[in-house]
Amino acid sequence: MTKSIRGALYLSLAASIWGGMFVMVRIAVAVIPPIPLVWLRYLTAVVALYVVGTFRHVSWRVARRDWRLVFFVGFVGHALSIVTQETGTMLTSAQMGSIITAATPAFMVLFARLLLGEILTPGRILSVVSATVGVLFIVAGPADVKMAGWLGGLSLTIAALTWALMSVLLKRLAQYSPVVITFYGVLVALVLLTPYSLCWLQSVPIESLLAPPVCLAVLYLGLVSTTGGFCLWNQGLLLMDASVAGLFFFFQPVVGTLLGWLCLGEPVTFWFWLGSALVAGGVLLAMRRPARTE
Repeated sequence: MTKSIRGALYLSLAASIWGGMFVMVRIAVAVIPPIPLVWLRYLTAVVALYVVGTFRHVSWRVARRDWRLVFFVGFVGHALSIVTQETGTMLTSAQMGSIITAATPAFMVLFARLLLGEILTPGRILSVVSATVGVLFIVAGPADVKMAGWLGGLSLTIAALTWALMSVLLKRLAQYSPVVITFYGVLVALVLLTPYSLCWLQSVPIESLLAPPVCLAVLYLGLVSTTGGFCLWNQGLLLMDASVAGLFFFFQPVVGTLLGWLCLGEPVTFWFWLGSALVAGGVLLAMRRPARTE
């Protein structure tokens, strides 16, 4: 199996896993607010990642010069991006969460140009415009949209931007195992979110956290979505150019929309499909040609 095929497989699996994540978030946020939910998710994931890394005998050492970048990846990608993603999903729907964050590949084109020197062609500029307009249609399409919908859409857009930035920055940490970088990034986010999350846990009945649907959602988010999804995504990024890898992120809204309709009964509107088509068009434009470096 060639490197590109393996990369495509890893990225497709990761994005499909994250499509299911939005349904689990909708279930969990009915009981647990976004920040404590992310904290519980990472508490589960950091244990699982350590076990996986130990079993695979990875080296946990990171060069001193790279720690600043590791911290930034943890803050931007694992803390800010995921908290805004789950906040936006709470305020909107699993479908909207999955499709707005699918604008990530177009944003990756910009960051790949700025940080990695990949060429920004007119087609790729158009892809960013198309994806942005698509996101606006999804958020503002219905005439009776509520303020929560606007705030949710804005939160999801921030999540897409910060995730794109993190994905590109990971290319600068390609010398480390994806398990190691994911572990340290998650650990940074876990520490940052601990003070608020511990305060919240003191005020919530433990019975509500032990409800089977909530436990299942947290385990999925921690073990499958974070441990499995992040490691697969990071490994795929090491095997493909950043802007090309972003194409596979579009598996996420397909799975998220399907599961949101099947499991949660979420409606699919005309504006949703129009915005989705523009985001999809933007992604395809962005990935039309292999990336080159100057």
